[in-house]
Amino acid sequence: MGVHPRFRTHRWGPALAVAVVVAGALSGCAGPAGSPTTPAAPPAPAATSAPSGPAASYAPAACPNPIYPGVPQLDLGAGVECGYLTVPENRDRPDGRTVRLAVARARATSPHPAPDPLVYLAGGPGGSGLLSAAPRIAAGWNRDRDVIFLDQRGTWKSDPLLSCPEIDAFLADSVGLVTAAPETARRSADATAACRARLAGAGRDLAAYDTRENAADVADLRTALGIASWNLYGVSYGTDLALQTLRDHPEGIRGVVLDSVVPPQTNTPLSFWPSAASGLSALFDACTAQPACRTAHPDLRADFFKLASDLTTAPRTVTVPDPATGAPTAVVVDGYKLVNLAITASLVPGTIAGIPAVVDDLARGDGKVTAAALLAGRPPAGVTAYGLALGVFCSESPFDEQATLAAGRKALPELPDALLALTPQSPHLAGDCAAWDVPAAPASVPTTSDRPVLVLDGGLDAITAPANGAEVARTLPNATRVLFPDAAHDVLLWSPTCSLQIMQGFLADPGRVDTSCAATLAPAPFTAS
Repeated sequence: MGVHPRFRTHRWGPALAVAVVVAGALSGCAGPAGSPTTPAAPPAPAATSAPSGPAASYAPAACPNPIYPGVPQLDLGAGVECGYLTVPENRDRPDGRTVRLAVARARATSPHPAPDPLVYLAGGPGGSGLLSAAPRIAAGWNRDRDVIFLDQRGTWKSDPLLSCPEIDAFLADSVGLVTAAPETARRSADATAACRARLAGAGRDLAAYDTRENAADVADLRTALGIASWNLYGVSYGTDLALQTLRDHPEGIRGVVLDSVVPPQTNTPLSFWPSAASGLSALFDACTAQPACRTAHPDLRADFFKLASDLTTAPRTVTVPDPATGAPTAVVVDGYKLVNLAITASLVPGTIAGIPAVVDDLARGDGKVTAAALLAGRPPAGVTAYGLALGVFCSESPFDEQATLAAGRKALPELPDALLALTPQSPHLAGDCAAWDVPAAPASVPTTSDRPVLVLDGGLDAITAPANGAEVARTLPNATRVLFPDAAHDVLLWSPTCSLQIMQGFLADPGRVDTSCAATLAPAPFTAS
């Protein structure tokens, strides 16, 4: 799952790329022509739906530029209208506080646009829709219809922003810590507890930041904007949100696009190691299939797993310049960080191509390439809405250490238990969730609907494996699945030309989708060094 950046502790890429991927990821169907009169899906069990509260309201406002300080290319330009949706913080307490959600609507560039907009639901959880808007607009997402970008409750430009500088500070320090050390887990939980105490002390109802309320927000947005029919696009956690919205609030939903799927019915931590195994196997197979990579890295798979085991037993400390300050910085390279680096390469387009060189650097070099990659992958401070991220994870996916370890052993028996006990992207989830201390949500159920749904899977995705797409399609009879061999997590970023063509074709006519361009794709060449 493309989880929030707290859990993407070692993403590899420049800060701007990280910020954009945070917004898009942190961050995985053909039927009638998509008429608004398509029969509604069966209602979900009452326990999963947020109760009705006071009517939501929408008010136009100036777009909140700058979207990201110092990166003007992310600002919202001409043709974009903004505003705020006001909803109850907790619909079980309708007389309590309200929250404001930032909304940006990019008007269609076509002189004759389709009447049903597309709504962008970001991943994470805790990512920003508005951070994603400018690149998607530039790519032509709004060619045929309006595209609406929503900052979900607690995120980036919404009010309040539930960020955690305490956690950001821990992550900045974590490059110099051994991941599996008990002291590291304690520091992680302490940072989480400090953030929780501060936000709760400010009066925030942390139990209200979950997918149940999030889905009700999406439904309220359609009503508040006076839109009769629209389409949902979700990426990573956004697919979970889209599916729960379709299940619990099907009114007005014409069609759904799911990119890098997270099934609502899945206990997400239990899927982390199986998805990792799927993506790593695809990476090794892709290298073997390319003569240059096979020649340069003939023992890639064996080297990778041996290094992961050796570095778990004996981590290395490598000193390299900090890319932000130039100061010499000690980086601890352990087995978890190597494996997680290869897994989270799925989040930034192009970075998988460098993983064989990272393995070679550790197996036969001084480790400086790997250490530099770990430093460069630190998430930008302040971007992540930890309040939503931890609310979703800790209430909706109860952590079972033994079950998670068993899933890891089954998926990747080559790795030692000490490493498999630390789940990908979220190594200290058990302690963090104990510190966050929110009530468990009712068990989620699959989404069953006859709405047309397009499922986009990345063959290289080590975050949300293509098997997730198959899982949700079982209860979606009008689902069309497309596999992109060249893509990892967030197919629309990795394979933008073909995937956008397929998505726009689906939205125009869900019953006749031309997916042929995906069959011509292949993984990009791996870098030699």
